[in-house]
Amino acid sequence: MSMTDLLHAEDIKKAVGAFTAVDSFDHKMFFQMVGLKKKSPEDVKKVFHILDKDKSGFIEEEELGFILKGFSPDARDLSVKETKILLAAGDKDGDGKIGADEFSTLVAES
Repeated sequence: MSMTDLLHAEDIKKAVGAFTAVDSFDHKMFFQMVGLKKKSPEDVKKVFHILDKDKSGFIEEEELGFILKGFSPDARDLSVKETKILLAAGDKDGDGKIGADEFSTLVAES
């Protein structure tokens, strides 16, 4: 399954394009722009599994740095600052990674 099976390619393009400048990433705005906020809980979990590149059941800090690439392969990497902000917003239990339920909550709070 690819991201475009769940989200519209044009929405992905616009959302990724809105955050091309370093340190401009805003996960709340991004999740809304890409259409993820409007998706069912099941579809949000499918997106999580696409972003969980190593299939560990978690999106670790390193994977978070590449989150935009999970939506569009030619997107930029997040800066260290952006990655840490995203991790802090999503890691509700403080284990240093984001699980599927935490990701769902992060999207819902956007």
